[in-house]
Amino acid sequence: MQHLALIGFGAIARTLVATLCDQPDMRLRKLSLLVRRTPDELRRAAAEICAPRDIEVQVFTDIAQMLAARPDLVVECAGQKAVADHGAAVLGAGVDLVTASVGAFADQALFDRLKETAAGRGARIILPAGAIGGIDALVAARLSGLDELSYTGRKPPGGWKGTDAESRVDLDALTEEAVFFEGTAREAAMRFPKNANVAATLALAGPGMDETRVRLIADPATTENTHEYQVRSQAVDYSMRLVGKVSPLNPKTSLSTAYSLARTVLNRSGAIII
Repeated sequence: MQHLALIGFGAIARTLVATLCDQPDMRLRKLSLLVRRTPDELRRAAAEICAPRDIEVQVFTDIAQMLAARPDLVVECAGQKAVADHGAAVLGAGVDLVTASVGAFADQALFDRLKETAAGRGARIILPAGAIGGIDALVAARLSGLDELSYTGRKPPGGWKGTDAESRVDLDALTEEAVFFEGTAREAAMRFPKNANVAATLALAGPGMDETRVRLIADPATTENTHEYQVRSQAVDYSMRLVGKVSPLNPKTSLSTAYSLARTVLNRSGAIII
């Protein structure tokens, strides 16, 4: 893979590009970015990151023009709306799409439409693990028969600013943890589109959006993003807890998300896939 295209160039995308440029075996020659505004400023920022590897950077504001440049892979790093706006065009061009905003697929009609488009064009929708781990064990457990999957997401109050959590709890006044949401993964992904991608990923790897139980917590005692889930199945019972460091560029984002995307891209070009 020599030509990578990114939808968006925010915190996740910048960390992703910097990580790829640090890999000696990465054969990336061209980077295309799809952005909504300030293309010149973003081109300079991307070129600076890519400078040590002499990677050609192109910036587009039109998806058709970006796809005309024939990228080998497109990675979405711009939020659920970007999946809805551009997913069909990417897959319709026969290009595989990696989606960071897995919560977009809480919209069943969108999910079904993109799957149909991908199948018709021989393309694939690739769902990275993102900020969570153990997806391999979860899928294996699902094949054996799942009895239960429950997830708890915990972030500092500031990590929930600008979301529906503000209408449910006074984030600035919290002195102890507050559970402000309990429901399904579908409800969580739709109510908290920037904060519930982990719940959606687990649901799609597991029993489904409506069968996965979710709790979301604002905790003033933490500065990190904590993801916990429990699985009971016919093959294995296990629990997992990951404490993600927040991105220095965006406190709502787990830093590990960008590295998970980097792993996904590297697996496309490596001789060994882990």
